[in-house]
Amino acid sequence: MAIALVLEEKGKLSLRDFPLPRKLGPEDVRVAIRTVGVCGSDVHYYTHGKIGPFVVNEPMILGHEAAGIVREVGSDVRHLKAGDRVCMEPGIPDPTSRASKLGIYNVDPAVTFWATPPIHGCLTPEVVHPAAFTYRLPDNVSFAEGAMVEPFAIGMQAALRARIQPGDIGLVTGAGPIGMMTALAALAGGCAKVYVADLAQPKLDIIAAYDGIETINIRRKPAAEAIAEATDGWGADVVFECSGAAPAILGLPALARPGGAVVLVGMPVDPVPVDIVGLQAKELRIETVFRYANIYDRAIALIGAGKVDLKPLISATLPFSESIAAFDRAVEARETDVKIQIDMPAD
Repeated sequence: MAIALVLEEKGKLSLRDFPLPRKLGPEDVRVAIRTVGVCGSDVHYYTHGKIGPFVVNEPMILGHEAAGIVREVGSDVRHLKAGDRVCMEPGIPDPTSRASKLGIYNVDPAVTFWATPPIHGCLTPEVVHPAAFTYRLPDNVSFAEGAMVEPFAIGMQAALRARIQPGDIGLVTGAGPIGMMTALAALAGGCAKVYVADLAQPKLDIIAAYDGIETINIRRKPAAEAIAEATDGWGADVVFECSGAAPAILGLPALARPGGAVVLVGMPVDPVPVDIVGLQAKELRIETVFRYANIYDRAIALIGAGKVDLKPLISATLPFSESIAAFDRAVEARETDVKIQIDMPAD
């Protein structure tokens, strides 16, 4: 038994002892958790009890953005050792599946993912995880940054799907955590400039502090008008839709240049209308993103090299004993908050 943050049912969290299997397999590592980020999906399970077909039917431990210290390694593990500082990729695919063999294990139907019913998450002092999906952190990367690798990996996946060319102009619609991560990944991937559009000025102020980012407050000027002015009427080379908002998705053709790309990152709650003819008239290339695959090494390398600084996006850090308060703050969705993290007690 170990204490954990448990979603008992929709709208009810508790910190309590919870039985978890602790057996270490030959290809596993035992990790003492140090930092866990609060993700929007965690919050959605808390407030709604489900996401699409994934329904919380029994108590579930939350959390999937994590970093910690290896305490023990399985007999077949060679690339990690006790004492290594690591972060963990939360999705575990079937290595024999067709998707895994194609390198797209993120869309493996058999994948199990932390804090996605019925799989438990990592907001507990210790987890056992496959070594193949556990990554050593550089000495200059903190646990807090290590726990940011997971959301940043989504931005990295979006940037890779976009097939950015050096000097491209990017546009991100939606300045939530994933929108900000995507904007930074697009810059690291070669964009000369990235515009970020949103209606929350405090969030725009946060991302505007980064070199290479320009912001558009859509309360003051429509995104299509602003990007047209910025590109002499041509449009953005790559548009990343990160809001999941129906009006933003419907308006995508007006944002991209002819022959440009649109990358769908945000997930609408319900089906939304799409302007197919508008997309066709510009021969826009459409890409979609679902989590990530083969990204963690690249993301960690960028953070370790100082090419991407995610520390300004950490808005608050609360101790594990105040985990419920951390989630309640996340539910508030303060305009000045980007990422809330939870610190686990050290041994």
